[in-house]
Amino acid sequence: MNWYDKLKQYFPIEEMKSKEHMEILLKEKGGDVYYKDEGPHHVLMYAEFPTFLFIDYVYVSKESRGQGIGHQLMQKLKQKNKPIILEVEPFDYKDTDSTKRLRFYRREGFKHAQSIGYTRKSLATDESNTLEILYWSPSGENEEQIYNQMRKMYEDIHTYKDEEIYGKSYQPVDEVLTYEQDIDGGDDIFHSLEQNKENEKK
Repeated sequence: MNWYDKLKQYFPIEEMKSKEHMEILLKEKGGDVYYKDEGPHHVLMYAEFPTFLFIDYVYVSKESRGQGIGHQLMQKLKQKNKPIILEVEPFDYKDTDSTKRLRFYRREGFKHAQSIGYTRKSLATDESNTLEILYWSPSGENEEQIYNQMRKMYEDIHTYKDEEIYGKSYQPVDEVLTYEQDIDGGDDIFHSLEQNKENEKK
């Protein structure tokens, strides 16, 4: 199974770029912005900008989970000493994969950017898809800085040559990303994860 089929098998259709889109990114931005790190049991697609990293997709095969591959991949990125940003689906306590994924990122020191709203329409399904933003920061970047970096990533990676590739464009960044200061902390995705864990014990 090639790298794209592995990703397609793991990620929902509304979150997937087309193979053509990803191959164009690798061809035209590979070597200085967009990268593929592939091994027998993993695929990591990420973008590196001067001031931050964005994890586009990370896949670890089921049979090799628990062997520290995900941790090793995160360590490799953390060594670059830049904030790391990624998108995750909202927490679903019924989905064991969702729970495991969030526990992994919490162990790796990621935070939930609660002040950033992120909803975009899938060109594959034409349905709106809401995701949460997680980030790891080596030097105390705030959520407004993460928001500005997300805007750059969205325009440089997610919507790169979209009309040429798909025959239509994704929504402009101002329709997709929002920033709201003074969030009270009640919607922290990791807090929801902990609450669910406590409820399971009762």
